[in-house]
Amino acid sequence: MKTNKSTILALALGFGLTASLTPSADAQKKKKGPDPAIVAGKKTRAMLDAVDNWQPLFNGKDFKGWTGDTADYKIDGANVTCPKGAHSIATEKEYGDFILDFSFKLETAGNNGIGLRVPRDGSPHLGGMEIQILDSKYENAKVWQKHGSIYGVVPAKTGYLKPAGEWNHETIICIEDHVKVIVNGAVIVDANLDRVTPIDGHEHPGLRNSTGQLMILGHNDLVEFKDLKIADFSPSPTKAKSDKDNTPPAGFAALFNGKDLKGWKGLADRNAIKRRELKGDDLKKAQTEADKSMMEHWSVKDGILTYDGTGMSLCTAKDYGDFEFYIDWKIPAGADSGIYLRGTPQVQIWDPWDNTLKDRKAKTSKPATTPEDIVAAYRTGRNLGSGSLWNNKHARNVPITLADNPIGEWNTFLIRMVGEKVTIWLNGKLIVDRTVLENFWDKTRTTPVFREDQIELQHHGSDLYFKNLYIREIPY
Repeated sequence: MKTNKSTILALALGFGLTASLTPSADAQKKKKGPDPAIVAGKKTRAMLDAVDNWQPLFNGKDFKGWTGDTADYKIDGANVTCPKGAHSIATEKEYGDFILDFSFKLETAGNNGIGLRVPRDGSPHLGGMEIQILDSKYENAKVWQKHGSIYGVVPAKTGYLKPAGEWNHETIICIEDHVKVIVNGAVIVDANLDRVTPIDGHEHPGLRNSTGQLMILGHNDLVEFKDLKIADFSPSPTKAKSDKDNTPPAGFAALFNGKDLKGWKGLADRNAIKRRELKGDDLKKAQTEADKSMMEHWSVKDGILTYDGTGMSLCTAKDYGDFEFYIDWKIPAGADSGIYLRGTPQVQIWDPWDNTLKDRKAKTSKPATTPEDIVAAYRTGRNLGSGSLWNNKHARNVPITLADNPIGEWNTFLIRMVGEKVTIWLNGKLIVDRTVLENFWDKTRTTPVFREDQIELQHHGSDLYFKNLYIREIPY
């Protein structure tokens, strides 16, 4: 992949490196074509519409589950009012990875905020994060104080707030280091906290928090809220809660139905860049040939997705962005495989106990007799175990611990990918902890992986067995 300035900028914006390079809504109106903030909002909204685990933040009767200035706030069914003179309230429960959805109405020059991951008795905007709620008529607001901004850290795009006295709709995605704010259908902030530098000149240690209280930050102004709800996107249990093979747990969809190859396709080109460039008749021809190979070498036997080792990789028909993915796998002795995420290698699968030393120059092999011999001999590092992001060159590329079950037994991955970072549990043990999956297709490894692409089960010349493939998409 060539990495010119425009390519790097486009990819950077895709990962939310900045929120200030995109023009305001007013500036966009002067240009032809759709507003990128609205286009991005529609894409995220389609994902949000599939979320099925929403829970109300208030019970509609009182402030049970909340602390702070609850005596001054008012509640009437789905409506919660922060009157003039009222201050902040906070959830008793702490939240880490979630999506918050609500509507709000401001008075002229009204000021409020939503505190995220705020430590108990800590400063909301420094000890946690504050998503600003501010009427556009508020005078002398700095760019990082505008509505929707991560206060002091990331400025929001402007021009999408409705006039005072009208209801606005807002969604805040806060999952791992990804924070996205959508107001009235427009994406106004899309930031990865690990990549941002606060612009107000202050330290913001709360950006590193993984959990904390939610707060409504009263600033003495009248602000009305309604329909406040939250969806939890904390990491799932490391073992799928399902009593029957190939039957997904709640919140997940099955990628493999246990009967046939529905929902899968063959690999149209080994090179992801070339594959993504295929169009029209060229794509049709390549995919037809790939699907033919798939049907010859991949099959379903007794509810197990089975590969004979002599074809090509198997690919999901659908592309995925952020997700959690369960997969059970089993390999014979000496096998080698992997899982490509967003079309990119790879989560490694191999036999850690293959004790053959391979001398590439002499093309001979001899058995290893001691653990030290094994460690010294393997240029591939297979003795360290499966699950590593093996093709990384800069970020960590070995597992935290060896967690493989003995050869011939089933293993279970839970793979969680948010942005460009991957977390992996193998057989209940954490082996990769929020590590960047580098872009194998860029030799410099400076551009991020594709924002979405297919998942692949890698061909590497070995018999392979898979079952219980379940996915939960994470909105972004």
